[in-house]
Amino acid sequence: MHFDEYKGKTIFITGAASGIGQAQAIAFAKQGAHVFGLDLDERGLAATIEKTKNSAGKFSSYIGDVTKKSVITTAVEQANNLFGPIHILLNTAGILDDYTPTLETTEAMWDRVLSVNLKGTFLVTNQILPQMLAQKHGVIVNMASIAGMVAGGGGAAYTASKHAIIGYTKQLDHDYIKQGIRANAIAPGAIQTPMNAADFAGDGKMAEWVANETPAGRWAKPEEVASLTLFMASEQADYIHGTVMTIDGGWLEK
Repeated sequence: MHFDEYKGKTIFITGAASGIGQAQAIAFAKQGAHVFGLDLDERGLAATIEKTKNSAGKFSSYIGDVTKKSVITTAVEQANNLFGPIHILLNTAGILDDYTPTLETTEAMWDRVLSVNLKGTFLVTNQILPQMLAQKHGVIVNMASIAGMVAGGGGAAYTASKHAIIGYTKQLDHDYIKQGIRANAIAPGAIQTPMNAADFAGDGKMAEWVANETPAGRWAKPEEVASLTLFMASEQADYIHGTVMTIDGGWLEK
């Protein structure tokens, strides 16, 4: 899959140190894009730098928390100073809640999951959106989940956060579509990433169960989500607005 249009474009990615975010960073850098990643994981960002160093594009990063406005401001300023205005924003950072039901969800867990998954998306978007509006063009791809569409993909906090991301994405696109902004969400199912490492722990029975429950019969690789992102952010998808694109091996067809 090759997209000449990404050469020289600036892509800002949260959660770029591992999993889907890292795969997205690698995929866009291979296309010649200037990619800037924001993540708390210093070692993971170093690994992303290593994996993108021979790419046609460039990768740089900032270590910090997507829930901290001051961190986001600094990261975006660095991205602008290095690469210029941001053309594409990928809000990929997120955390799980271990499938915890509401009565077992502490207030601290609720606040942390909603803060990273939802507030982080809101804060980063609001920091970058003004420069997109100034350019009269910008693409935003938010990371939802099948847990944003049905129950069972997470616990109370995670499922609530991903439902909220879908609503936020639709409203975001609705509010700014006439000003050149295009916002969509991707809803992955079972993707084998470090975030899901617990499912593969021990005898791996949970991972095996998930694969068996997925009509496609397997977990997906993060690179598959990254490939979908390349299309969703491209000019070929210019008429796709406020949509949730599932990549779930048929999970929702059950």
